[in-house]
Amino acid sequence: MNKLIYKDESYKIIGICMEVHNILGKGHNEVIYKDALEHEFSNNNFPYSREKIYIIKYKDIILPHHYFADFVVFDKIILEVKAIESLTNSHIKQTLNYIATSKLKLGLLVNFGEDSLNYKRVVL
Repeated sequence: MNKLIYKDESYKIIGICMEVHNILGKGHNEVIYKDALEHEFSNNNFPYSREKIYIIKYKDIILPHHYFADFVVFDKIILEVKAIESLTNSHIKQTLNYIATSKLKLGLLVNFGEDSLNYKRVVL
């Protein structure tokens, strides 16, 4: 039987995302959902960073472009926010790259652009 990594923390994050989606619905720009999430994370005393920068190393250099994770919550979960028609494999791959670069183990990919909140757990 597989044990879910960071089960309680993930449950809390998804619960907040569901609340935001229930109140705002679909159709807003991504940044609106991020602003609402930031408000909820603050009100619920969740430790988080928004737009966290991760450098990309290649051989012996640091590349000039970086990854920007939408949120890192509880110092261990990347939350990638989308507001699109539907999630694709490229969004999952993007989240996997963020997880690998950050050295974290779990990413939550959340889409606010559908009738119901859609999310995926992405584990490295």
